[in-house]
Amino acid sequence: MKPNVGTIDRILRFALGLVLLYLAFLSGLPLFDAPLYKYGAAIIGIVMLVVAALRICPIYAILGIRTCPAAR
Repeated sequence: MKPNVGTIDRILRFALGLVLLYLAFLSGLPLFDAPLYKYGAAIIGIVMLVVAALRICPIYAILGIRTCPAAR
């Protein structure tokens, strides 16, 4: 597969992934005491980090979206 995630998109996904993992495990907020929110945020955070690292987003591929200029 060709990369379909651009640089700015990667940076935003990386930051969002870190924030979600922080909220899930280190924030201490009462909302994230519930397992659904805690592990939901953790899973989404990990997915965001993986997509940022691999530069391939399956949802973008299905929808035909490319934010990477080299893949156009």
